[in-house]
Amino acid sequence: MMDVEETLKHALQLGEEQRFEEMAEMLAGALQKDPDEPYILGWLAVAERELGNDGAAYEYFKRCVAAEPLDPQLLALAGSGLAAFDDPDAETTLRNAALMGPELAITRLQYGAYLAREGMFVEALEHLEAAAQIEPDDPVVHGELGIAHALKGDLEAGARSMERALALAEDDSWTRVLHGLVLYELKRTEESAEELIRAAIERPQDAESQVVAALAAAAAGWDDAAQDALARAEFAEEGADPELLHEAEERIALGADPSAALLRETVGPSILHDRLTHPL
Repeated sequence: MMDVEETLKHALQLGEEQRFEEMAEMLAGALQKDPDEPYILGWLAVAERELGNDGAAYEYFKRCVAAEPLDPQLLALAGSGLAAFDDPDAETTLRNAALMGPELAITRLQYGAYLAREGMFVEALEHLEAAAQIEPDDPVVHGELGIAHALKGDLEAGARSMERALALAEDDSWTRVLHGLVLYELKRTEESAEELIRAAIERPQDAESQVVAALAAAAAGWDDAAQDALARAEFAEEGADPELLHEAEERIALGADPSAALLRETVGPSILHDRLTHPL
């Protein structure tokens, strides 16, 4: 019979291999033997979340916190899980994690990211900057610093932090979309179009990314790139709002200025805000 440590080792290996169904089955079996084990509960919640079973994930995150674990990293994991469900216990859980493990980048990162999305920017930046000092080469930390600055309204600082994140992780297409939209807000039109087109190519399943890339390309006068992005949007797995796609097509057909106006006035700010506030 495997003990908790050995079970977790095997389960996490399954997770690294994207075998989340097997991971969940293994942890659920272990939970039957020890229903209040916080490590099993926390990582079973992660597995269920990856499988799209949000109800089960939320229940296991709640039970993990209720078991009162003393490991700040586990608290950070569970707290971030609760935050994704807008649970009011998320703040206390993440704060306790940061207090118990202030020397750990993960606790400062998770609490700072939460605070930024709640609009508490001074405290958020304090924790995120501490995380950056602890792990200066962690792209996630720099990406979250960029998000905090952008939410605060300091787009220049946001762009710089996102650039640092992308220098450390060139394949982070989610941050690249954010960076492109921030650059557009800063009126750096061609740089924005380059970033958004690259991100759209890297995220063929993301229809919103295709739409903003198409509009940015059209605004820059790059008609072929705009049409390519529109074509991808029609077949993306995460489909775009049909009205949005139709309006984008009409504006692009009218030329650069109408495309730029739609991206600047409505589509860009809306999608940027939605993605900046998406839970870590």
